[in-house]
Amino acid sequence: MVNIEDLKRIITSQKEEIEELIKRENIIKRDVDAKRLRDYIKHPNVLAILGVRRCGKSVFTWLLLAGKKFGYINFFDERLSTLKVDNLDMVIQAFYELYNDVEYFVFDEIQNVTGWERFVSRLRTSKKVIITGSNSQLLSSELATYLTGRHVDFELFPFNFKEYISLRGITLDKNWMYSVKTVAKVKNAARQFIFEGGFPEVDKFGRMFLQTIYMDIVDKDVLARYKIKNVQALKTIARYLISNYSEEFTFTKLKNIANLKDVHTASDYVRYLENSYLMFTLERFSFKLKEHAIAPKKIYCIDTGLVNAISFKFSENFGRLMENLVAIELLRRRSYNSLEWEVYYYKDHQQREVDFVLKDGKKVKQLIQVTNASSREEISEREMNALLKASTELKCNNLLVITWDYEDEEKAENKTVKYVPLWKWLYFALLNI
Repeated sequence: MVNIEDLKRIITSQKEEIEELIKRENIIKRDVDAKRLRDYIKHPNVLAILGVRRCGKSVFTWLLLAGKKFGYINFFDERLSTLKVDNLDMVIQAFYELYNDVEYFVFDEIQNVTGWERFVSRLRTSKKVIITGSNSQLLSSELATYLTGRHVDFELFPFNFKEYISLRGITLDKNWMYSVKTVAKVKNAARQFIFEGGFPEVDKFGRMFLQTIYMDIVDKDVLARYKIKNVQALKTIARYLISNYSEEFTFTKLKNIANLKDVHTASDYVRYLENSYLMFTLERFSFKLKEHAIAPKKIYCIDTGLVNAISFKFSENFGRLMENLVAIELLRRRSYNSLEWEVYYYKDHQQREVDFVLKDGKKVKQLIQVTNASSREEISEREMNALLKASTELKCNNLLVITWDYEDEEKAENKTVKYVPLWKWLYFALLNI
């Protein structure tokens, strides 16, 4: 049983560990509007910072409140394994005894305490609260009902390309685009980014670190959290999906691959993997809701470095890796800019496919093709025909082709098609919608 003095020692040691980490490591400023997030908790409210484990949520939260009076506790600490929801008031008491004045309360991985929702609901009526978690359903249970809209959730991703460049010590002045040498350095960094991914600690620990993240997500965030009995089936589906990144799948196929009896179980397993932020799915675009449900979905991994560490097919198709990276970036920009985008892929009855459809409200705002091309001649006519046909079908003339290293603009069928290299699209966060 944890007592008040134990709690104060744990809180103090956690504080010292993070402060030492921030002093010791090369901490990268995240490409996020921190002021906007702080504005959400100017008054009593709950801000939930969610994302895949080890993407930097704790440090990000700590930096977000730099200079503020806050109490922080991480419930993932094994010393708190016996802590019950009835003891959470004692955590608040410990904060006040340690710091006297506390303006913000930060609860890291609070979902590890069963029944935490009522406690946070009561606290937020008069306090400013930040909670973090590595499960997207953190706010979908009782808490959402208790809070009745008085919360904001924000998804943090692994490093984007600009953050990755900072981590690598590449500094760019305002005229760097005019330097052939510097541009070449950025292009090389883009290729390395695809191979290594954006997890903050991957530069120190490498491939083994990514494999550990994968196993922790599957074992702790999925198998243990959802109490799954058919362990092998879940692991088979996870490995199959991460090896078939940027491709279509059906739940029936997954059921057969994993020797499951029910297709709904396969659907549940995919949902659990999505909830843990290991991977995400996109639906095929259609103006008919029924077709969303019955058409195959496409699967993407949260980080291309994880694909490299886990997949059996990593080097097989560089273009698919580029597509996966663009998918991640689209969702990242949606989160970081508080956009109401809906992201789909498109395929017509003749199997002509467009990689991404960006829908805002009732209108399709942009169509995106991704291709591993360094010249116009390398871009297949099939890809271009699919883009132009979709443009007519979906009434969208904002057409973008993300290439590896080709840039231009051309007219085709009275439409303007823009070609932008991946590294430039990533670095400048070109929204174009």
